[in-house]
Amino acid sequence: MALGFNLENACSPGVDDTQVLAVARIQDLMNVHDEVQRDPDLMARLYGVLGGLRWELDLQKVLVTSRDAVFEILPGATHLCLALRDPASGGFIPMLFASRSGETKKGGFSLSQAIVQRVVTDQTGLVLANAPEEVGETASIMGAGILSTMAAPLWKGDEVLGVLQVDNRDAPGMFSRTDLNLLLIVASQASLSILNAELFEKLRLAERKLDRENRYLKEQVRERQVAVIGSSRAMREVFDQVEKVKDTPVSVLVEGDTGTGKEIVASAIHYRSKRAEHLFVAQNCAAIPESLLESELFGHAKGAFTGASRDKKGLFAVADGGTLLLDEVGEMPHSIQSKLLRVLQEGEIRPLGSNRSVKVNVRLIAATNRDLKKEVAEGRFREDLFYRLNVFPIRVPALKERVEDIPDLANHFLAKYASEFGKRVGGISQDVLDVLVGYDWPGNVRELENEIQRVVIAIEDGQIATADLLSPHIRRVERIVQEAAPRAGTLKERMGEVEKWIITQALAEHGNNKSQTARALGISREGLHKKLGKFALK
Repeated sequence: MALGFNLENACSPGVDDTQVLAVARIQDLMNVHDEVQRDPDLMARLYGVLGGLRWELDLQKVLVTSRDAVFEILPGATHLCLALRDPASGGFIPMLFASRSGETKKGGFSLSQAIVQRVVTDQTGLVLANAPEEVGETASIMGAGILSTMAAPLWKGDEVLGVLQVDNRDAPGMFSRTDLNLLLIVASQASLSILNAELFEKLRLAERKLDRENRYLKEQVRERQVAVIGSSRAMREVFDQVEKVKDTPVSVLVEGDTGTGKEIVASAIHYRSKRAEHLFVAQNCAAIPESLLESELFGHAKGAFTGASRDKKGLFAVADGGTLLLDEVGEMPHSIQSKLLRVLQEGEIRPLGSNRSVKVNVRLIAATNRDLKKEVAEGRFREDLFYRLNVFPIRVPALKERVEDIPDLANHFLAKYASEFGKRVGGISQDVLDVLVGYDWPGNVRELENEIQRVVIAIEDGQIATADLLSPHIRRVERIVQEAAPRAGTLKERMGEVEKWIITQALAEHGNNKSQTARALGISREGLHKKLGKFALK
């Protein structure tokens, strides 16, 4: 700003002790308070003017209230200027010019560099009886018509935040030692109020940022849900189960192969429930060592172990009121399984190293790609915990069990990554969709998403995705599609022909053994018989 200045560039003469009528240092503030308290009427007036300053949290209102306080407590003040230090430059920026009449004289730059230099250097308030004589006929003094002046610092500890200068432009010698004491007290309260207002503004900005990030993350979660919602019968059954269980308090066990979208189904339960405004927290039990998992889930008290320098909330406490997903729960160590069982039974946790329990209200969802019944039979998973978790099981089908959803999923991922990478993509050719439908996707939806992401990276801007952009191991399916699928018919009819061809080839490879064929295809024997009936195969 044009009106700002830095002390290093101040060219006006300094103010020495022979020019000063009175001083009041920051460190003497308690003595100043004691001196003012001897006059009860003065204390009453001071208490009244400072009342408004204590509660203001808006910086502009703090400045205006400071102005009003100065004019109320100092009858001899006709003008004031309040300047704050600019953290970037270190200079002082005038934030407020004011006159008792409400009008500010044009060009009335009333902040004296010489006075500010003395106030900042000595961290002291001072009174000059006759400004032109004491400071000299400087532009800032003579141009504003200042006859008498005093100033006090605004501070935080040993740091000067700004300067409050008060002038009289009607007569010299208008300010006394008592006036300076009052100004220093007003300045001390104004300093605190300015710091509070600046802190409040920072908190408000941080809150807005967190709110934007929270809304963004929730939107990302909703987008991820779309990525597993399909129109296939298998997925309609999954989300019918989600609707039934979403607002119940029971535990849910989400089962399915790796990459099928178990976490997204769990998040769908949360975000469609009455708990949606609270946190959804996920923890992969296989991704963290046993020695740390207990502390991560239940928290710990200060001193519970080496390095525990403070209390820490566990994920159960963080998710209080919301939902906690324990992914890969089959990997959880036996020692922690028993503590998890207690949480489910009692609804309370005990942080590591603490002797008291804490009540929590958490909806628990567990997910696994293991057969937990088999894990129980082989002694690797507690039977009582299994029955606590398995109140309402939901199985997420593998992608090969819902091939009808592949075109919609592929187009969804194409649009998602085209937007993310800033590319224009014309769409997906039918040849690509035929190949994608014919591939068995051992990595499920996650593998499909990664493949489409790779295609978007490789494709030229504005082009249509063609089969030559697919990974070599997926393009091998192209030959099968060409052999099996007719070149005409609806997508459903053509996918049916591909599926029929794959089943026929599998039966031939396993000597028409239904059990072996079903295992090779990754479906149940009952499921295979249904498909045989559907395609009139024996």
